[in-house]
Amino acid sequence: MALSMYQVSVPVFLEMLINLRGVIDKAAAHAQAKKIEERTFLSARLFPDMLDLTRQVQLACDFGSGTGARLAAKEPPAFDATANSFADLAARIDQAVAYLRTLTSGEIDAAEGREIVRPIRGQPKTFTAINYLLQFALPNFFFHVTTAYAILRHNGVEIGKADFVGTHGPRIPAASFEARATRGHLRMTGSEPYAALLTCSRAKPAAEA
Repeated sequence: MALSMYQVSVPVFLEMLINLRGVIDKAAAHAQAKKIEERTFLSARLFPDMLDLTRQVQLACDFGSGTGARLAAKEPPAFDATANSFADLAARIDQAVAYLRTLTSGEIDAAEGREIVRPIRGQPKTFTAINYLLQFALPNFFFHVTTAYAILRHNGVEIGKADFVGTHGPRIPAASFEARATRGHLRMTGSEPYAALLTCSRAKPAAEA
């Protein structure tokens, strides 16, 4: 069965951002339990020449929402870049998720023959929409989500592979949010908060990473 542009973009961004939101929540709880200042984690890097946790999370959000917007031929949303706490990072993820839910399959699938121009190392590069998604946007998105996870795991937050990949349940539609968590028999529709999905999906023990 052929996959549509929508199927390999918006639901993937949504699922991984929701998982990242759960990781951030666990990091906040860890900092509070261990009495560690949150800014210690927010400014943490895997290596001195890499971006810190704050920027990794922000860029993951930007690649998710920005890619969705460009595929839908819309102007990418602009979000406040200020982040001084885990709550700020969680709010940034919530904004990206909320925006992605507004995009429809019709808008995204119409991008198939469109060209998208993005600056690469200071030079404009023209992509077909599908190549932009598969060769540029998705790799960058996963890089920043993975690096954010790795920074927190390296700094002692008790998270594992299950937190990163989620429950392997059905993908999460954007415009009409409806999901059933694999282990919790949870059903949500319409505007119900997706935080319940996080609670349910985090119920099983984290695997070692």
